[in-house]
Amino acid sequence: MVAITPSIDPRVTALAPGFRALSIAVQAAPVVNPQAGEAALALACRQVLANDAAWAQAHLDAWAQVFRQFGAKPNRTPCSAEALRKRVLKEGSLPAIDPVVDLYNAVSLRYAIPVGGENAAAYVGQPRLTLADGRERFDTLKAGEPVFESPEPGEVIWRDDEGVTCRRWNWRQGVRTRLGVEAQQMWFILESLPAMPLEALHEAGSALTEGLRQMMPGAQITTTLIEG
Repeated sequence: MVAITPSIDPRVTALAPGFRALSIAVQAAPVVNPQAGEAALALACRQVLANDAAWAQAHLDAWAQVFRQFGAKPNRTPCSAEALRKRVLKEGSLPAIDPVVDLYNAVSLRYAIPVGGENAAAYVGQPRLTLADGRERFDTLKAGEPVFESPEPGEVIWRDDEGVTCRRWNWRQGVRTRLGVEAQQMWFILESLPAMPLEALHEAGSALTEGLRQMMPGAQITTTLIEG
């Protein structure tokens, strides 16, 4: 079973008091129902368009405020949940990408919560949520070509011992640790602020784990609550 022990820099906690997250580690099993992800995504898109949670907008607004505090501009680089929901509200749906990615995007949409999915086998050391000094390396794609860039000093980042795995807290994930259905060791992080009820965070975690078990019934899954 993959062992994941994420840590949170106290400086990040000071930016977002009350931050809490669910860390979900998964040892994958053979996929018997790949359609589960696409079905969950389609349902989540319909739910966003028809019936939102009462606290959803307040949670997204809270994320926008936190982004401003470390210098990000949420209108240009919103949190991942806001970016997904804007696409659904504009286009009516999202195209299927990958069974596992579709599943965690569905949870993000349904619960207005940033959800990251990572290939844990690609990590060097443990994930850390911290502030960048501006010298870290982040691998991404520009015009379809691999490039390296660096975060802004003071930017909130997820990183491991090799470099940045996600910029601007949860805005853009890197290529090196990108997750797909073929991965054998998976790590998910569901990130919430106090505007989202704690019971809703646990409900979102259950939706993700139940979807994974439907997709790959033999998967081993461990869920841990992390509080700043």
